Amino acid sequence: MNRDRKISPSENGTYKNRPCEESFTCQVCGRLVTSEGAGTEHRNHCPYCLSSKHLDTEPGDRAAGCGGTMEPIAVWVRRGGEWALIHRCRVCGALSSNRIAADDNPVKLMSLAMKPVSSPPFPIERIRELTELLDEAKEQS
Repeated sequence: MNRDRKISPSENGTYKNRPCEESFTCQVCGRLVTSEGAGTEHRNHCPYCLSSKHLDTEPGDRAAGCGGTMEPIAVWVRRGGEWALIHRCRVCGALSSNRIAADDNPVKLMSLAMKPVSSPPFPIERIRELTELLDEAKEQS
């Protein structure tokens, strides 16, 4: 299975230039993932847990030697309103952005989107105090 090993451009071309229709078993949740229902020819993450495998240096090249688990850490909105996942490799720390797929778990996507709101980088009970400090700093400048 090409998902688990590198392919050379001379062997089959790259996945960037041709569809990836292979199935794989997610190394995080253990579910079988197929290309059907993705709404794209390039399935690059599990629609159930949103995890991926670190395979590419450039999209579709299968040149990454790492092979670590790519953990979904955030979502962002591209120009035009399309959502994308931000993945971080648990082994080497590499970051990547991948389009969401039509059959991705909407609860997982919303959970990622709400993560900054539900876990702010400051104590929420001190929001009033922090706001007052900011107001005072503005008045002094």
